[in-house]
Amino acid sequence: MMRDELYMRLALHLAQRAQYKGEVPIGALVVHDDEVIAWAYNEKEQRQDATAHAEMLALQRAAEYLQRWRLTGATLYCTLEPCPMCAGAMINTRLSRLVYGCRDFKAGSAGSIIDLLRYPGLNHQVNICPGILEEECAEILSSFFTDLRRDGRVGRRRSTRNRVGG
Repeated sequence: MMRDELYMRLALHLAQRAQYKGEVPIGALVVHDDEVIAWAYNEKEQRQDATAHAEMLALQRAAEYLQRWRLTGATLYCTLEPCPMCAGAMINTRLSRLVYGCRDFKAGSAGSIIDLLRYPGLNHQVNICPGILEEECAEILSSFFTDLRRDGRVGRRRSTRNRVGG
């Protein structure tokens, strides 16, 4: 449990970096053989890419580091319960374990809304350890969205896409 808290504190630090950059403050890291091999925070606004979730980026970087797509034996630490897309990636990479901070009652796919990670009909299930540093993880998100509602999109990139044909 102490080790899980240590790694979650690192994930929280990554979430703070995301918040500083105007991103939803979610941090994630992958640990394999007791070594942090990959880390990331949300980059959706920076990349203008809906798939640039902290978990997806961390999983991609872990696979690159290990030079294999199977992440058997690895644990992903994330400050927020994963969405369906991220849960699907965890299943497809054969991730062994997920440790997350707070539940997501709008899109959580590790038990809150749906439990994709332990669905018996799929070819792989992920062990889940929820609620590590739950209050701290929930607070950074709550604070971010309170500020966002108060200040609008301050600190977040506005759409600058080019219009086609006009």
